[in-house]
Amino acid sequence: MLVANRGEIAVRIIRAARELGIESVQVYSEADVDSLAVKLADKAVCIGPPKAAKSYLNIDAIMTVAKKEKVDAIHPGYGFLSENAEFADAVVKAGMIFVGPSGLIMRKMGDKATAKQTAKQAGVPTVPGSDGRVESLDVATAVAAEIGYPVMIKASAGGGGRGIRIAKSLDELAEQFHPAQAEAAAAFGDGGLYVEKLITGSRHIEFQLLADGKRAVHLFERECSLQRRRQKVWEEAPSAVLSPSVRAEMGKAAAALAESVGYCGAGTVEYLYNEKNGEFYFIEMNTRIQVEHPATEWITGVDLVREMILVADGNPLPFTQDELAIKGHAIEVRINAEDPTKDFMPFPGKVENLSIPQGPGVRFDSLLYPGYAISPFYDSLLGKLIVWDTDRDKAIARLDRALTELSIGGVKTTKPLFVALSRDPDVQAGRFDTKWLEGWLSNYGEMLDDSDILDDAVTDDATTDDEQDALPAHTMRA
Repeated sequence: MLVANRGEIAVRIIRAARELGIESVQVYSEADVDSLAVKLADKAVCIGPPKAAKSYLNIDAIMTVAKKEKVDAIHPGYGFLSENAEFADAVVKAGMIFVGPSGLIMRKMGDKATAKQTAKQAGVPTVPGSDGRVESLDVATAVAAEIGYPVMIKASAGGGGRGIRIAKSLDELAEQFHPAQAEAAAAFGDGGLYVEKLITGSRHIEFQLLADGKRAVHLFERECSLQRRRQKVWEEAPSAVLSPSVRAEMGKAAAALAESVGYCGAGTVEYLYNEKNGEFYFIEMNTRIQVEHPATEWITGVDLVREMILVADGNPLPFTQDELAIKGHAIEVRINAEDPTKDFMPFPGKVENLSIPQGPGVRFDSLLYPGYAISPFYDSLLGKLIVWDTDRDKAIARLDRALTELSIGGVKTTKPLFVALSRDPDVQAGRFDTKWLEGWLSNYGEMLDDSDILDDAVTDDATTDDEQDALPAHTMRA
């Protein structure tokens, strides 16, 4: 099986393949020659220079390696080509297995506007907005007038919180529409847009799915409301605010949507949830494995990466919905090479030493090893710290403990952010929505200046000014 990705998810896939007795072929860019995935794979082949467009996004280069190595399957991971229908089609056309849904289903569910229409047809509540893509400013204006401002202008091919703009008036909509088209085309190769009502004060709840093309099950939800610039930073499973009846209703709707399109593989249905009245709205479906999948693995005992490989190979789902149950509580935080006190500026560098937390209920999925040079060319995610315990309070306490044991010497990371969040009364009580973290972060710098609770966390990962001056120019502070 060829792994068409990099970083921690490539490592995760290689390990799952080895447990299944499948040999792995890791493709890599010149910047990743010393990566952990390259070291762990059975075979590794360079496919191009550091720039992703010439390596990890280069379908021809990846397919050339796949054919030469005579691989049986390709796993795309998340990001890069994972939701690229043309790539999925090319894999199948070459007589190989694509570990994920077909290109046809990606076009139907990966395109956000089309997915919304499909969800409506399946009876899933959706956010008020356009029926499919809006092809012109005039159409967008008419939709906004009908549903009322503020509205969100969203890229149909977007993902990861990108390609979204907010318009609070007709003038703002007119000002942002064409730049949004250009931005979407540049970022995703598709300038398609759709318009939705901006729902405020809501929670972001997503349901994990597994399907074999005939039958789908949900593996319960993850709470993803703690976000910065619409990027998830802290995820937990299950949500602390869903009642059993609402959980069952949301999960049933997600699985029904997957079955309605003959979905095969791992996927996620995302909702906005109004805690006050219990209403929920479909946002989108992610047709791939998610960064935060380990949280679900821990509360269900299901290896999602292994199962998606097995169903891709034609195996039926090994369990029914009734056989799945929630056990305990899991939290995942994303450890990035960023300086949270400097507006999360990327901080590539060399890992001088590494101390990984251990003990019951602690897992660290990462791409790191001592001496590894963090590349400036890609996403800053270094690893994911996941903890589990019998309830949410205990899980938060375990997260705090595990964070104090985590040390990544030589670079600054987002670890101090999570130390602070794990000790925040609102987070501990579950009092937050999708906008809460933005407000909290506006006082973050002052909190660091005024408090010593983060001294241990800040100094563990910090480099001195002299060390910073010695770094390459592209890592210098602005």
